[in-house]
Amino acid sequence: MQIPSFTCLAVPDGALFDRVTAIAQAAERSGFDSLWVMDRVYQIATVGPPTDPMPEAYTLLGALAARTERARLGTMVTGVTYRNPTLLATIITTLDVISGGRAILGIGAAWNEDGRRGYGFDFPPSRERLDRPCSTRSSRASPAATTGSSRPSTSRDR
Repeated sequence: MQIPSFTCLAVPDGALFDRVTAIAQAAERSGFDSLWVMDRVYQIATVGPPTDPMPEAYTLLGALAARTERARLGTMVTGVTYRNPTLLATIITTLDVISGGRAILGIGAAWNEDGRRGYGFDFPPSRERLDRPCSTRSSRASPAATTGSSRPSTSRDR
């Protein structure tokens, strides 16, 4: 189940998380096997105005991981321009650990320039965005290269 908008919930900001949690738990009880939120800083124009609330995706998914039991958790979709790839690998690995292995990573080159420009994020040409996840070199590996303990491997582990 995807939650693309938070204004349709008709609750004040202070009650937003409780309402999202109730929806996620009801979806899980009803048999939905995954929960999805958008990874945006502004709402996209096809859903609502940019002033609509848009919680940070991985903070929200981490909180939902603690309040749900079975549903897989992911974003629709994480653009490579928001986070350094090594940091993103750490975020996803952490979500996977917190959720007991329920994290899903959907990653894309990003298309909505408005949010990136509005918050000062880099928005390079599409070829560079497509290459970005593969071009970062670090002492930390991707979540796929784990030690078997659900944590990214480091140079000490190799």
